[in-house]
Amino acid sequence: MESMGSEAALAGMEASMKEDLSMEIDPPFKESLATADDWRKALNKVVPAVVVLRTTACRAFDTESAGASYATGFVVDKSRGIILTNRHVVKPGPVVAEAMFVNREEIPVYPIYRDPVHDFGFFRYDPSAIQFLTYEEIPLAPEAACVGLEIRVVGNDSGEKVSILAGTIARLDRDAPHYKKDGYNDFNTFYMQAASGTKGGSSGSPVIDWQGRAVALNAGSKTSSASAFFLPLERVVRALRFLQKGRDSNSSSWEVVTIPRGTLQATFLHKGFDDTRRLGLRSETEQLVRHASPLGETGMLVVDSVVPYGPAHKHLEPGDVLIRLNGEVTTQFLKMESLVDDSVNHKLELQIERGGKPLTVDLTVQDLHSVTPDYFLELSGAIIHPLSYQQARNFRFQCGLVYVAEQGYMLFRAGVPRHAIIKKFAGEDISKLEDFISVLSKLSRGARVPLEYISYSDRHRRKSVLVTVDRHQWYAPPQIYTRDDSSGLWIVKPVLPPGSPFLSPQVPSEHNLASNRVPSCAAELAQMEPAHQCPVQESMDGFTSMETSCEQIDEGPHSLDETDSGTKKRRVEEELSAADGVLLPECSLHEPREERLEDNGTGTDTVLGDYQGAAAAVATNASVAEHAIEPTLVMLEVHVPSSCMLDGVHSQHFFGTGVIVYHSQTMGLVAVDKNTVAVSVSDVMLSFAAYPIEIPGEVVFLHPVHNFALVAYDPSALAAGASLVRAAELLPEPALHRGDSVCLVGLSRSLQATSRKSFVTNPSAALNIGSADCPRYRATNMEVIELDTDFGSTFSGVLTDDLGRVRAIWGSFSTQLKYGCTSSEDHQFVRGIPIYSICQILDKIISGAVDRTLLINGIKRPMPLIRILEVELYPTLLSKARSFGLSDSWIQALVKKDPIRRQVLRVKGCLAGSKAENLLEQGDMVLAINKAPVTCFRDIEDACQQLDRYKEKNEKLELTIFRQGREMDIPVGTDVRDGNGTPRVINWCGCIVQDPHSAVRALGFLPEEGHGVYVARWCHGSPAHRYGLYALQWIVEVNGKPTPDLDALVAVSKEIEHGEFVRVKTIHLNGKPRVLSLKQDLHYWPTWELRFDTETAIWRRNTIKSLDSKAM
Repeated sequence: MESMGSEAALAGMEASMKEDLSMEIDPPFKESLATADDWRKALNKVVPAVVVLRTTACRAFDTESAGASYATGFVVDKSRGIILTNRHVVKPGPVVAEAMFVNREEIPVYPIYRDPVHDFGFFRYDPSAIQFLTYEEIPLAPEAACVGLEIRVVGNDSGEKVSILAGTIARLDRDAPHYKKDGYNDFNTFYMQAASGTKGGSSGSPVIDWQGRAVALNAGSKTSSASAFFLPLERVVRALRFLQKGRDSNSSSWEVVTIPRGTLQATFLHKGFDDTRRLGLRSETEQLVRHASPLGETGMLVVDSVVPYGPAHKHLEPGDVLIRLNGEVTTQFLKMESLVDDSVNHKLELQIERGGKPLTVDLTVQDLHSVTPDYFLELSGAIIHPLSYQQARNFRFQCGLVYVAEQGYMLFRAGVPRHAIIKKFAGEDISKLEDFISVLSKLSRGARVPLEYISYSDRHRRKSVLVTVDRHQWYAPPQIYTRDDSSGLWIVKPVLPPGSPFLSPQVPSEHNLASNRVPSCAAELAQMEPAHQCPVQESMDGFTSMETSCEQIDEGPHSLDETDSGTKKRRVEEELSAADGVLLPECSLHEPREERLEDNGTGTDTVLGDYQGAAAAVATNASVAEHAIEPTLVMLEVHVPSSCMLDGVHSQHFFGTGVIVYHSQTMGLVAVDKNTVAVSVSDVMLSFAAYPIEIPGEVVFLHPVHNFALVAYDPSALAAGASLVRAAELLPEPALHRGDSVCLVGLSRSLQATSRKSFVTNPSAALNIGSADCPRYRATNMEVIELDTDFGSTFSGVLTDDLGRVRAIWGSFSTQLKYGCTSSEDHQFVRGIPIYSICQILDKIISGAVDRTLLINGIKRPMPLIRILEVELYPTLLSKARSFGLSDSWIQALVKKDPIRRQVLRVKGCLAGSKAENLLEQGDMVLAINKAPVTCFRDIEDACQQLDRYKEKNEKLELTIFRQGREMDIPVGTDVRDGNGTPRVINWCGCIVQDPHSAVRALGFLPEEGHGVYVARWCHGSPAHRYGLYALQWIVEVNGKPTPDLDALVAVSKEIEHGEFVRVKTIHLNGKPRVLSLKQDLHYWPTWELRFDTETAIWRRNTIKSLDSKAM
């Protein structure tokens, strides 16, 4: 009996211990009595109140980047029209959103509140807009959440309109999830956890019980498991009550409601009592806390981190254990936050223990909204604003510093990364955004000024870079966006005063403009010293093409090859800087040329002499060719603005070596490959091997076929270095042959010349480069020079003879290696480009043959037009041609014409829209032009030049071709192209449209409905992004009106108002038609065009239609 009694007592004690232990871990399970019918009734009531949110973050801001996404929300106040969802859905920055109810009714929604810390926010909508659906609001019941509660998550899971996922709440005290180190994270709160398996799109879904009440808000999940994280609703209910008090349900307007939120700028974690004891918590304090806390309390709040210079800075330290707040024992986040929120701008007494020592500190609670930015500066595509509390906590910087949320173009070009903190600009300390704007207002276009910044990844060292203010109008003038919660929009205002130098466009001086007469230019050219030796020969090559970028505008964002220092294409690395040395002050580009040229006194001569002497000493071991050619070499660094990446250019940053082919007192010309200078819409900086100086250049000619471009520079900007820089001597004839000896000379990134003697293995290797996934420039109808060594495989330069005379450019070519059907990789290789085609263009410029004029350095100069046969050809061996039925007489004639190549040219395809289209067919063999046999690409170029030389009016070539066993003579028309590249681009609804460039036409297809409006790129966060108007397609109709060209699109867009839905018909590159609708947003995405002004040689941006200007 006793033993039994003792066993019974022991069993009772054991049961009691187990109950205590379970209570310490989590509250006991509550048995669910809900039936399937109960759940059915609850879901029937809940589902109509759940909406799919389609949100578009129009600009990067704070923790979020620009983009479009889907999420979930649910109605919590039907009469006032309030929808609850997550903070990361509402976004801290500009957002445009629509809600779609279960019956597919769509209405616009506007943000009214996003919590600075916790992951919840509210949208508002007009309840009267819902006409065909009966629904009720979902009540919030935070007190109903408990461990073991059976729940349903109703929302837009994985993009599905309605998904219902079941689960059981397993924890109520999970730490707030950590998403990423440089983005949004919740803190100072518990989360709930359940294995509901929610995925993307379910953010903001209600977590409901069987009574149809929301007990939590779905926020995130773990990708490696089925765990989902739910936000408790206590603070949500508080915020909702403030919103409801601030707006009468009968009022038609929405007034701004301030929800009091306080902060100590300190992060706390909830740690168990064992952890707190190890941190030094005294046993008597633990007993006090246990006694004063609710039954089942398992731990205490411990300081995890403190933001520098916040209210808790130098008062609280990591590891401090919180005992009391204002005399009350506080162990839960909810109680702590309630006290802090109710004490904004008041003192709060904290009793803590630090290593076992009790301390009392009085802290002033700061208004949390004051350290949450509600405005930003947009400058050259960059988003700059005060550092928020969220990011200050992530990076451990002081709140309010000048923070780069998106680097845009100007800062990207300088090498300033995202998340940088600007500390100094143009020599002035920057502590707040107003300081930065003040300095910016004093700068003029084209100015180069130093900037110092720090980054969280290398916080202990400042980095110095040179920022170049945009000379061209790539972007709109700087603007300030300020949040307006009453309208849900961000109000845009210009930030600079009207008289600011930054707003004044850079134009040539009156003295230069007065000389804009071609005859005077020709007279001046006649007086210049000869810069090269080129016989006057007229010969041009095939066709041009460039890449159309289909990648997303990001940021970021751009995939570039990161190979060794000689690779042609480079990405500006995130931490790129002008080294860690001292930046020398540089003169403004607006400084008068006369002052700089007059400052060439004795001191300058001495320095110049020293530099020449040092260079000579270094070059003692250099070859004759290297010594002769080095003063003519130039390193080019090219940046392309993301706002106008035309012609399929595949990167924003390029560099490579060019050679000076012309140099006089008023103009210098540099020849370089088109894998370095791909488009005319770019900023070019030139660094000379002959003299340590960097000056800007302008793209003046892009050959429509050959892989070279001409970049002009102003010799007066060289100052003392003008006497050291010279043009190379060009030697186009005789052509190189196999076995000839050449000297390959190039430049390293440090502007050191490197050379090696090589031998030509193939002087006429035909290129065969396939089209890229996104059409871009690829060299076609070209023969290149191959060498016997791979010494020059990592850099570009020139091929010279032993005396330093240029025989060819050693240029870079871009191609795309494809692996299977889905993956591909950009690749670069280098080959020799014969110099004869450059000589032909140069001769036309110097001779003053006026086809068209272009303003260069303030003087109008003649620029040639190029006649070409727009047909892509490839060589076939005569032995293969015989198998196709080519006669012996033609084979003998072709061998006699060219006994080395022994080939015939075949048609691969005609460019769509060319005069040769529909006349030549794929596989045709081109035997002769005007009865003269042709065997190589140059023969066809020479024939085209003959038409110009003898002023042929019909502009046709008589081609003798062999097609399917028959010889025939066909007159084929030629086309005339300039070297401008694409001179005009339009941004409509965030998609960048242009005329189709040659690489697109080379695919052989143009829509019959109209082909003048080709989508080259699209912008993140734009209507084009949200509704799927992506690249690689033509816009052929807008609202049923044809758009055959850009002017037609402009005319149609002027008729469309802000917020109006439009119907767009497109045709893809593969010929597939599609009709979509999108809503025009003139507030964040006005319609504008960028056009090259030939009178001033400046790219100018014109607003076509905006919310303020309407139709211009």
